Amino acid sequence: MAEPLFNIVLLAPQIPNNTGNIGRTAMATGCRLHVIHPIAFDMDEKAVRRAGLDYWHLLDIREHESWSAFLEKEHPNKLWLFTTKSTKPLWDASFTKGDYLLFGSEQHGVPKEVHEFVGEKARLTLPMVSEARSLNLATAVCAAVYEGFRQTSTS
Repeated sequence: MAEPLFNIVLLAPQIPNNTGNIGRTAMATGCRLHVIHPIAFDMDEKAVRRAGLDYWHLLDIREHESWSAFLEKEHPNKLWLFTTKSTKPLWDASFTKGDYLLFGSEQHGVPKEVHEFVGEKARLTLPMVSEARSLNLATAVCAAVYEGFRQTSTS
């Protein structure tokens, strides 16, 4: 496959429907999906495939056994972490083709060491009203990918 628009990275996802939906978004936008274990379901689970519809076989997906295995294999050059623990809105980032967009698990986000690895300048948030704790993972991924798509689009 050609170089992906972006690399969507899910660290320890817990809800199969979200992962399936994200897979569908990845395929539809020319992105590669990376799923980092541990995950709370089997990737062959019906809910994953159902949410991905009949696009699953077209998806460029890679599974990694751990965060360290992902780093060793991928050597991400530009890694953005999407988190509620940042005040920098996603539109303040300058996305480029091939960037890695990292999202934590639905319940726990990412561990402290991942925050530290990424660094404050590469942590982004999706602005929300103060009453909202967070967005659904699949919704957050879609918003981030399309902002990056908008920034990198040449047409």
